[in-house]
Amino acid sequence: MFTRKRFTTALAAVALAVPLAACGADEPTTAAPDEETNGTAGDVSLVLYSGRNEDLVGPLIEDLEEVTGYSIDVRYGNTAELAAQILEEGAASPADVYFSQDAGALGALSQAGLLAELDQDTLDLVPEAYQAADGTWAATSGRVRVIAFDSEAVDEADVPDTVDALLDPEWRGKVGFAPTNASWQAFVTALRVSRGEDGAREWLEAFRDNEPVSYENNNAILTAVNEGQVELGLINHYYWYKLANEQGEENLRANLKYLAAGDEGALVNIAGVGVLASSQHPEAAQALVAALLAEDAQQYFLDETGEYPVIEGLSVTEEGRPQLDELQGPDIDLSDLASLEQTQELLAQVGLL
Repeated sequence: MFTRKRFTTALAAVALAVPLAACGADEPTTAAPDEETNGTAGDVSLVLYSGRNEDLVGPLIEDLEEVTGYSIDVRYGNTAELAAQILEEGAASPADVYFSQDAGALGALSQAGLLAELDQDTLDLVPEAYQAADGTWAATSGRVRVIAFDSEAVDEADVPDTVDALLDPEWRGKVGFAPTNASWQAFVTALRVSRGEDGAREWLEAFRDNEPVSYENNNAILTAVNEGQVELGLINHYYWYKLANEQGEENLRANLKYLAAGDEGALVNIAGVGVLASSQHPEAAQALVAALLAEDAQQYFLDETGEYPVIEGLSVTEEGRPQLDELQGPDIDLSDLASLEQTQELLAQVGLL
């Protein structure tokens, strides 16, 4: 098990910088929970540690207070730091529920034995690929890695659809990436899981030698592509959809290329949630998780954040955007993305961190 210091370092980039402006959502439709044994729903106050940005999910959580009947004390912060805090607090943690921006942090807490198994009815709402094998966490929304490209400089047919194709000398100095960002490090972790340490090192060294351009986060990468600073950028899909909604797709020179099925670069990651095994209100905590998977809450993620809902019955409507079940990322258990310490060590060794 990691020490707090090492775990904090290993997870320092897990939280994504997502400065999205979220609007209010309709009231999520979910049944009111039964009374807790220690009082009525109105007497219960849940503590939610949220690694998701307040501007992004704050309006949704306010709605969830109304439909569950529980008061929710939200403590926002960096996903990495909150996970490290829970590890340090252990069974004494005041948190009832952990809302993460990354599967890796959830996996780390699960491995430490700090998450309770979720109700089976809740797990049944989520595809098996987007939940823990031991049932201790479940996805609340999905996102896929893509390549943003400058449509004024590159034809879509010429944009690489595999990460290995990015290593071609043709793309020397033309690819933007965010080395400290969670989504990039999750990809590298997936590369390690898929190809082993030596295979991942080989790819990273070749990528480094092709002189990629470093940016702070996905937003900065997309801006750079859209302004013609670099021809390609490695980002999550929803950044582009947010920008297209704000400026109009017709006004963007940046466009998206989805990578080939099975390629590590096509990683489908999730935001997800788990209930603390030490929660003093386990029934209420489970009810909150179920509420995050109710139809209206899932519609919120689709409409307001540009992410993929994970329950059946909802679908994206944008032309050219694949549905979640059409995405074919690498065959990787998302729980294995917990090995972030090794990922950061490898990145540092090859000079990409």
